[in-house]
Amino acid sequence: MRFDNAVVFVTGGAGFIGSAVIRYLLAETRASIVNIDKLTYASNSDSIPQAAAGARYRLAKVDIGDGPALRQLFDRHAPHYVMNLAAESHVDRSIDGPAEFIQTNVVGTFTLLQEALRHWRGLDRDRQRSFRFLHVSTDEVYGSLGAEGAVSELAPYAPNSPYAASKAASDHLVRAWGGTYGLPIVVTNCCNNFGPYQFPEKLIPHMIIKGVAGQRLPVYGDGQNVRDWLYVDDHARALALALERGRIGETYNIGGRNERTNIDLVRSICRLLDEMQPSAAGARESLIAFVPDRPGHDRRYAIDPAKAERELGWRAAESFDSALAKTVRWYLSNRQWWQAILDRGYRLERVGQI
Repeated sequence: MRFDNAVVFVTGGAGFIGSAVIRYLLAETRASIVNIDKLTYASNSDSIPQAAAGARYRLAKVDIGDGPALRQLFDRHAPHYVMNLAAESHVDRSIDGPAEFIQTNVVGTFTLLQEALRHWRGLDRDRQRSFRFLHVSTDEVYGSLGAEGAVSELAPYAPNSPYAASKAASDHLVRAWGGTYGLPIVVTNCCNNFGPYQFPEKLIPHMIIKGVAGQRLPVYGDGQNVRDWLYVDDHARALALALERGRIGETYNIGGRNERTNIDLVRSICRLLDEMQPSAAGARESLIAFVPDRPGHDRRYAIDPAKAERELGWRAAESFDSALAKTVRWYLSNRQWWQAILDRGYRLERVGQI
């Protein structure tokens, strides 16, 4: 079976995409997982239901910027693979507090690379050949696109937000550790993810939860900003394939070929909520309110996944419509998961205004 007897480090595994990766690896492979997560506000160990009864799962509450703690984990567990998904990821928060993004996304990635390199150099020849360091990044590093076309892996970087700049820096560090020191690295850049267990600050769960409550649905600017969307379970499957089949030193764009304007997306969520949980107050589209735009808001992202489809044998299994319906239904059926986040003090309020 895939990853039989392999130890996989997943950093940021209590976050949205990281937890999806762990759920996939526990369900579909024989890998043993060490989840390295400092458990920030957006982390949630309840996002991995298999963890409670899983002999193949360990949680290590460790910051990837803590070199000595990472070294202990590498020495204790001797991983075959490292998947780096630990990151501060909310653009609006990066506008208010960029320092934390630099610390985690840049300094943290550097520290993890140093410890992975030390570990890799100590392996025997066969283990060195099979070892992989997979770094998971974002399409935001490429910056805003024009009205047409999609970015390939050869596109130049042009980050516009503190978040995107911090991820661009981390990508360059990973490639440098591959080129300079020979660490066997693979980089992936993905488009916007959505699905179950996503923290409510992100657009889709934010709109679902506010729509359930009958609250105003704020849409930035004119709502015509375009994003490419990918169901998180499809992304998790792609990352496992990148770990298995990705060529050393290569980059793979992971995208769903699902471009939508923000306003069209919010209207789709409203229609699904009206179908699944009708409101006595009427259609939820009436709750939509246009608000001042985000500073430096990129107009359009679109990513070309052809290389990943060709070399990794991956394609998104879910259509956008089916995945969005699944996502809305999950939030309606799992209110206790997101209500616990609200009960701990999170407020569905806007941040990132200058």
